[in-house]
Amino acid sequence: MRSSARKQGRNRAAKSRLKTLERNLEDALAAGKKSEAGQAYRLLSSALDKTAKTGVVHKSTASRKKSRLGVRLARLP
Repeated sequence: MRSSARKQGRNRAAKSRLKTLERNLEDALAAGKKSEAGQAYRLLSSALDKTAKTGVVHKSTASRKKSRLGVRLARLP
């Protein structure tokens, strides 16, 4: 029981961090700030890879999110 509670806490923290980083990127994209969005994308991409490695999110989900957000970043003027 304690092990599962510990893992649940770690997973919850990781998912919360992902959502925060994704929100930061979305805000930068909406504002059209390319340099800020690039920095946010790098942080989010790294976090997605780490959470996929530990099994918090599926690796295909992480890859799909990175791909779609990367396309949106590249479309910024």
